[in-house]
This record gives sequence, structure tokens and C-alpha cells, in this order.
Amino acid sequence: MGQKLSCGVHHENGLFSAVEDGEFELVEAMIEEDPSVLEQTSGHGRLSALHLAAANGRIEILSMLLDRSVNPDILNRYKQTPLMLAVMHGKISCAEILIRAGANVLMFDSLRRRTCLHYAAYYGHSDCLKAILLAAHSSPVADSWGFARFVNIRDRNGATPLHLAARQRRPECVHILLDNGALVCASTGGYGYPGSTPLHFAARCGSLDCVRILLAWGADRFLLDSSGRIPYTVALKHKHRACAALLNPSSAEPLVWPSPLKFISELCPEAKALLEKALLEANREREKTLLKQTIDTFPSPLHSEIGDDDNASEVTDVELCCICFDQVCTIEVRPCGHQMCAHCSLALCCHKKPDPNSPFPSAPLCPFCRSMIIQLVVAENNLSIGAEAEPESSPAKPRRSRKSNFSEGSSSFKGLSAMGSFGKIGGRSSGKIAAECNEEVDKP
Repeated sequence: MGQKLSCGVHHENGLFSAVEDGEFELVEAMIEEDPSVLEQTSGHGRLSALHLAAANGRIEILSMLLDRSVNPDILNRYKQTPLMLAVMHGKISCAEILIRAGANVLMFDSLRRRTCLHYAAYYGHSDCLKAILLAAHSSPVADSWGFARFVNIRDRNGATPLHLAARQRRPECVHILLDNGALVCASTGGYGYPGSTPLHFAARCGSLDCVRILLAWGADRFLLDSSGRIPYTVALKHKHRACAALLNPSSAEPLVWPSPLKFISELCPEAKALLEKALLEANREREKTLLKQTIDTFPSPLHSEIGDDDNASEVTDVELCCICFDQVCTIEVRPCGHQMCAHCSLALCCHKKPDPNSPFPSAPLCPFCRSMIIQLVVAENNLSIGAEAEPESSPAKPRRSRKSNFSEGSSSFKGLSAMGSFGKIGGRSSGKIAAECNEEVDKP
């Protein structure tokens, strides 16, 4: 971000060299001898000792400086805080110490008016991103700004953290931000003018994983940027053929994560993981069809464990889904208690296209008893599969082997992305944050 932190800077005294090298005793002795050295800065960037300790991951020195009542939000020449530099360099321990010391996560730099959340998304440090989002829930940010506004905060060029994560090919950060309420169709434009969405940025850099995630969360393939281009045109311009195949407006719409449903936001981590895996597998079939004529080798998925071992589909004494008769029942519907596989559960939740004008869409009905679905949990028999897998190899008990044919097109998911057994699935959603109109986001 415009300055070098660790080498190539001539220090007027040895304090800053000692901080960078992690010489705790020497730093402590120099401060004891002359406490005024803490007021000195280093180099053109006017970096304080706290900045250097945070950027270089010197945890002991950082803690010692904070114990001496050094301001955790001290600014350098570019109004960057020590937390910003710790996040920029992926020093999660230093970032957590600064947050506990009261560092403000809502400080803006003077370069591009970015916060520490922008830095974490841009540089792809997912652990720092999680720490900042967790702090924003309990800090004054939640009261003054609101958490949703903080997650979608824009820099000087109108880019949200999601824009930066998509542009820099950070699929894990993209997923974390979307899971915490980032607007998938946020635009860099403002005052009624069009701008680039995160999908435009992902198409421009050719990140297939980011394109997958954004489409699965309802990114609109038809939104125009300030030049009147849709993401498909942007991908073609930069010669990203695989991304262009997924973004082609004439292709079938992908399966979209049903985030508007209340019980989806309340899923336990285990049930959520099962449904997300089903979402990836369903969209994988669509991708294979679209990319068959585009690329010779299909790129590895974001979660490479999908379909990588035939033995993973072998089960014993478990109940198959009564809808598709192909997958194991892993999801239980509450309060009725009926069970389905994750694929059918997801298709049921995505059957009705969400209405943008209705913030609280009606919950789907159980296909067996027609009662309203209140909650989805992991089925009890699914929890016992892993425990029974080891002793099952005994020849005394016959094993019922079943190999999943999902990749060949099961009865309920054949053509799921277009017109499957639950009807047409998918939809276009939009979301904009008003601010200045500027398409380009400059690299820090």
C-alpha cells in the first residue's frame, strides 16, 4: 500500500530495527531508558513502533506496547492503523490482540478509503476476515452503523469487500462474505448509474471458483456495468472461455442457495455443510454440460472431495431417499420427522423462485405430509454411518453396496439446473449500494 515495511528503510535509531527483528529485551530496555521514543516514526510512511510490530507479527512486543497505553488506532502517513497492516500481512494473532485492545474496525485509510475488512478480503486472509466480522457483531459498529452496512461498506471507488475478494480470486473470502450478508449484486455505481458487480470482477480476472459461488448465491448474469457490458461479455473480452460458458445468458440458470428462507439461516453447521455440498454437486452437472465443448479438462471444484472416491458412496443398512431412491437420507424435516437426502431437500427449498418484494418468503411444505417445514437437521442415521463404517468389513454381516449415480443423472436431479422434477430452479437477484460512480478499483 505504498510503503515498504521490513527492509530498505534507514532508521534514525535502533528502536525500529529491534521491533522488526523481534528483539523484545532490547526494545523494552530502550523504552525504559527513554519513553519518548514511542512517539517517533520511521521512514516516509511515518510508521510507529506499533505499526511495525503488527506488520511483522511481533506478538510479545505488540502486547508490551499496548500495555504501555499506546493508542491501538495510531495512524501512519496514509491513515492506516496497526490493525490494517496486521490484516494486510495475515498476522491473525496480532490482529486479534489489537481487536481485544479496542482497535476500531471502522477506520478508513486516506489512499482509497478502505477499512480493515477491505484489506482482509483483498489479500485473501480468511482467518483475519472472520475475526473482523466477529468483532463487528459486538463492537460499537453494530450499534452505530449496523452489521449489514459494515459488511457492504464501499471504498472510494465504490467497491465493497466482496468486489475486492472476487477481483483477487479469493473464493473462500467470497463465501465468508456472502454467508455474512454481503450483497451479491452490489454495484460500484451510484446515484442511479450502473456499475460493476462482483460477478463482473470475477469474470474479468477469470476466477471460475468465484464465478461458481457468486452464481450459486443468486448473482444476476444480466446486470450491465458502466460500459453496458454483462459479465459474459467481460469474460469473453479477457479470453476466459470457461467463465464465459457459465455466464452465457442463453445457458440454463444454476441452482441458487435459498438464503431468503428463515430456517436456512438457522441451519446447524452440519446440515448446512450437507446442503452446500448438494448445491455444488447439482451445479457441477450443469457445468459439465456447459464446459464439455469449451475446455478439455474440467477444473477442480472448490471442494475437491466431491465424487473423488467411489467407496464414499457405499453404505450399509441405511435408508435411501424415498424421492430419488438414489441418495442416502441425511436431512430430517422438523417438526414432522420425515427424512430426505440433501439433494432433494435443497431442490425442495429452491423450487419456488424467491420474490424480491417479499423479504420473508413462505416456507416450503414437506412432500410427504404437506406440513410446513420449520427446521432442517441432520438425520440421526447419518450420524451413525461413520461409526459403523469400521466394523462393517466383517464377513459375518453382508454389506449392501450402492454406488451413487448422481453424475449420470438421477431420477430427481436429471436436468436440475433447467427443468427438473421440481420445476425450473434459479433466479435473478439484485442489490445495489448507493455511492460514487466509478467502475475501476485500483490495486492498493
